[in-house]
Amino acid sequence: QVQLVESGGGLVQAGDSLRLSCAASGRTFSAYAMGWFRQAPGKERELVAAISWSGSGTYYSDSVKGRFTISRDNAKNEVYLQMNSLTPEDTAVYYCASRRSYYYHLDVGEYPYWGQGTQVTVSS
Repeated sequence: QVQLVESGGGLVQAGDSLRLSCAASGRTFSAYAMGWFRQAPGKERELVAAISWSGSGTYYSDSVKGRFTISRDNAKNEVYLQMNSLTPEDTAVYYCASRRSYYYHLDVGEYPYWGQGTQVTVSS
């Protein structure tokens, strides 16, 4: 089992950047694929980006492709989401999630481990 703690959220203006971090407990972090999800008020939780165990495989939703970058440091048990050119539509609670597999999945139900979330608010 792994425990996840997100950080780095905040209030920014449109066009700004933020870097989210997710710290994971446990000695087998490298055996877990990771995902960043977000949930805006009144909307379903959606996958924003995902990364395989080695970092060689990544996925981005169409809404963030070219603006967000997911990365991981297995030595530090951390995964990151660099968010550039933020817009008010990016406002949401962002969650880090993991699954015990080398490969990510696009289905939110395939991630059994979740952090508590961090709020990102982008003002226009």
